[in-house]
Amino acid sequence: MDTSSKKNSHLFHKTPARPVRRQSLKVGCPSPEEARPCCGELKVFLGALSFVYFAKALAEGYLKSTITQIERRFDIPSSLVGIIDGSFEIGNLLVITFVSYFGSRLHRPKIIGAGCLVMGVGTMLIAMPQFFMEKYEKYEKYSPSSNLTPNVSPCHLELSSLSPSSVMGKSQNKINDECEGDASSSMWVYVFLGNLLRGLGETPIQPLGIAYLDDFASEDNAAFYIGCVQTVAIIGPIFGFLLGSLCAKLYVDIGFVNLDHITITPKDPQWVGAWWLGYLIAGLLSLLAAVPFWCLPKTLPRSQGREDPGSSSEKSKFIIDDPISYQMAPGEEMKMVEMARNFLPSLKTLLRNPVYILYLCASTVQFNSLFGMVTYKPKYIEQQYGQSSSKANFFIGLINIPAVALGIFSGGIVMKKFRLGVFEATKLYLGSSVFGYLLFLSLFALGCENPGVAGLTVSYQGTKPVSYHERALFSDCNSRCKCSESKWEPMCGDNGITYVSACLAGCQSSSQSGKNIIFSNCTCVGLAAPTSGNWSGMMGRCQKDNGCPQMFLYFLVISVITSYTLSLGGIPGYILLLRCIQPQLKSFALGIYTLAVRVLAGIPAPVYFGVLIDTSCLKWGFKKCGSRGSCRLYDSHAFRHIYLGLTTLLGTVSIFLSMAVLFVLKRKYVSKHSSFITTRDKAVVSSTFRKETSVARVHVPQPKYWPGKETRL
Repeated sequence: MDTSSKKNSHLFHKTPARPVRRQSLKVGCPSPEEARPCCGELKVFLGALSFVYFAKALAEGYLKSTITQIERRFDIPSSLVGIIDGSFEIGNLLVITFVSYFGSRLHRPKIIGAGCLVMGVGTMLIAMPQFFMEKYEKYEKYSPSSNLTPNVSPCHLELSSLSPSSVMGKSQNKINDECEGDASSSMWVYVFLGNLLRGLGETPIQPLGIAYLDDFASEDNAAFYIGCVQTVAIIGPIFGFLLGSLCAKLYVDIGFVNLDHITITPKDPQWVGAWWLGYLIAGLLSLLAAVPFWCLPKTLPRSQGREDPGSSSEKSKFIIDDPISYQMAPGEEMKMVEMARNFLPSLKTLLRNPVYILYLCASTVQFNSLFGMVTYKPKYIEQQYGQSSSKANFFIGLINIPAVALGIFSGGIVMKKFRLGVFEATKLYLGSSVFGYLLFLSLFALGCENPGVAGLTVSYQGTKPVSYHERALFSDCNSRCKCSESKWEPMCGDNGITYVSACLAGCQSSSQSGKNIIFSNCTCVGLAAPTSGNWSGMMGRCQKDNGCPQMFLYFLVISVITSYTLSLGGIPGYILLLRCIQPQLKSFALGIYTLAVRVLAGIPAPVYFGVLIDTSCLKWGFKKCGSRGSCRLYDSHAFRHIYLGLTTLLGTVSIFLSMAVLFVLKRKYVSKHSSFITTRDKAVVSSTFRKETSVARVHVPQPKYWPGKETRL
């Protein structure tokens, strides 16, 4: 009998001998009778990993909810906010390759626990600038000493304000003093460093945690367990955005100033919430999440289905190859030098896998689309539909993200219930992307008109529109007030037009009723007023047009359906990733996958999304030294086309790459599956012949266990 027949007879023998357990497994589970406690340890690991995913996802969701708050507090543009957001991925980039490769051969639970400690410290560091910066004093601009106090002229107040022309007239010492005070805005660097440290700590959680579950869970439960973890990870951002909504209602300097003296509300475009408070809570959760991992063993016994070499695993049904014995002998420990020597060959093996490379490219492009969309979604809702930061975070956390969680969980249920193979999982992954981005196209029609801002989107006479060359904040009605162009303190006139400031509206007096500031005798308001009278206005920006709330409702409905459809393919994509590579390279492959997503999507996507969004800015703010700050007003049409168009373009590219994955997988599947059936038939005949001719033999040697039987493409 030839050698190949012997191998096949061993592979499909119906009564194989039980494999000898490794010595390292006997420490945690020395006998089959103790399998139940070990199963309990796997459940403990599942619960601990789920809580860690919840903690890190809460912090990530909270960061997204505070993007606009950080932008206003530090007075920085969207492109710089994108760099801060990408610092998390930079932290991953520094260590992900080594952690995923060497960590898979070390004590994985303890490495995850150490990462949680680093992640907690980094999250708390983000909040530290609040305790060293100057107080946010935007509310002191118009603050009469008592209610209904008249005769405070905005024109008179603006005479001493800082403008590009008045800077040169001031003494150099005073300018230097103001610039030194303005240096506190550079403390965004600490936010950058804290987020980078948070990325360092998060590095081992995904590649080591998911691979640990997939190693010791049964084939039927692996997809379900991963689906549970990913679902909990989506629940985290729900609480993160809700926490962001709550903190956005609290004033930034709460506990440091008298709140009775604050004259602005959360609806005011200059409002900044207590963005720092949520980071302290998220950091504490990350520190608590580290505790269980220090009590878990290095390894657990494999499930019965995976230990039995005669069992037909889901992978071996269609992917075959020669068995590779990659397990260490009992009592043998792999040396660090040997692991380093195998690094390049392992990387070469991954890069030669066409399915893995194509899926990696498709996922990277798709995550570019998703990262950019999620990062600036609160800003999009604020600018496009006129919602406050608190409401935008509330709607995203309570409506949008649960749809994502339900979609991911549904994907895991479908995989488990219908026992889908890799080929069917790829079809589900591709189908969800196609339908999801088709639905996303409908959002182009659900936009609002630009708000009427005198001198920017409409003329002072109220006519529309104003071209780029015609934009001018000064007019005859406000020429005598000597206002500053750099200020952004919007006032809503009785005529429904927003003015950049009360001074530019030509207002002669102001009074305060409670926390509302009312401006009177505004000459520019009279130019577009339908009737004559006491032309007045109120502090704050005018509401969007009447049809905008209805458009926002439609936007929420389409966004929920789109989020569910796209996330439905999450777990099938994960299973494709885990099943298309050698079992011993799972952690390494997940690490390279995470590295590619972080470097090519997580870092650049928020940056170039922010740069392109900044091109739609109509009104920039200025810092005390005269340098450009954050954008105060965006062109709604340009913002919508850039935000939605870039997301759709990247999604379309990822769909074509996913089609290439399906094509290559189908070609491999058909050829390998037909070859497998032929080999299996030969093996059955060979095994039957061997039984008939070996009746006199006392013992037939059984094959040793090699997990490499769960083979690869």
